[in-house]
Amino acid sequence: MKKTAVFFLMIFLLSCSNKYHRFASNYTFRSNDGKPDYANLDYWAANPLKHNTSDSVPAPLLKNYHRDSSVDIFFIYPTSYTNMKMPFGWNAPIDNSEINAKTDYSSILYQASVFNEAGRIFSPRYRQANLKAYFPVTKEDTTNAVAAFDLAYQDIKSAFEYYLQHYNNGRPIIIASHSQGTTHAKRLLKEFFDGKPLQKKLVAAYIVGIFVQPDLLTNIKACETPGQTGCICSWRTFKEGYKPPFVREEKFTAVVTNPITWSATNPTALRNENKGSVLFNFNKLYSGVADAKTEEGVLWTRKPKFFGNLFYTSKNYHIADYNFYYLSIRNNVEERIKEYFKK
Repeated sequence: MKKTAVFFLMIFLLSCSNKYHRFASNYTFRSNDGKPDYANLDYWAANPLKHNTSDSVPAPLLKNYHRDSSVDIFFIYPTSYTNMKMPFGWNAPIDNSEINAKTDYSSILYQASVFNEAGRIFSPRYRQANLKAYFPVTKEDTTNAVAAFDLAYQDIKSAFEYYLQHYNNGRPIIIASHSQGTTHAKRLLKEFFDGKPLQKKLVAAYIVGIFVQPDLLTNIKACETPGQTGCICSWRTFKEGYKPPFVREEKFTAVVTNPITWSATNPTALRNENKGSVLFNFNKLYSGVADAKTEEGVLWTRKPKFFGNLFYTSKNYHIADYNFYYLSIRNNVEERIKEYFKK
């Protein structure tokens, strides 16, 4: 059931893995003990103290680009250890050059870069759980999956603590994530922000691609307006009319935000309201690719419009949760930051 829901994602990631091989030689660092050392910039996929792919700006946006450093974005990337044969066990090595190249030239480039005009981006490398951890078959698999996710989160937690101690300096924070990153972001928000002093520093959380329960947190709720702060934005994108089995089996209605209107009272947006998607060509913006309609815990769009979409038959648009709404997210982040500083 769940395998069907992410089948397209898995095939896409596996089929594209070779295209990152040419970048692997850039990643020569090796860990002496297999653990991350966040004092070393090699263990950050994105950090303002080094050039990285999150600094990239789509060419049409360069003319008016200006970076603000008054806010920090802590971005937790999704799974790039997708080989379900698990050649390295349940968790990815922290220093594997192929996996790190894949991370940087997929998620960091196409997702984390959304935030690069709004503030400084920090994205720690972590010993991510293998994709198989989401699909345990046996009781032993379940035990191993839980342990794998916990190890991954402990790296995220360690990185966030290092960030707070050495980099933050009192700046407001945006938490952002996708897929497995959101699995960890939910736990991070609960442990560090919900009802804690740090909650006052939260501009917003964009935690996307994995369900977010409406009662996940006690003091941090879903965003309901475009300029609301201290709240959560989340969505999972599917073709209009489709709800995968795992969604239908959920015992709750997950948080869902319309990433065009950003309004709980305006749940539907047309294609012509979507001014900029980033697809395979990072340096080109496409308008009118996808519309958006919130529907009981998921985000629906009609079949995306782009050259070659005849062959795009999937109903699960997980991999494009950020890409379809790239410019809209970018603009909304700026709006929430402005509202935050008005307080």
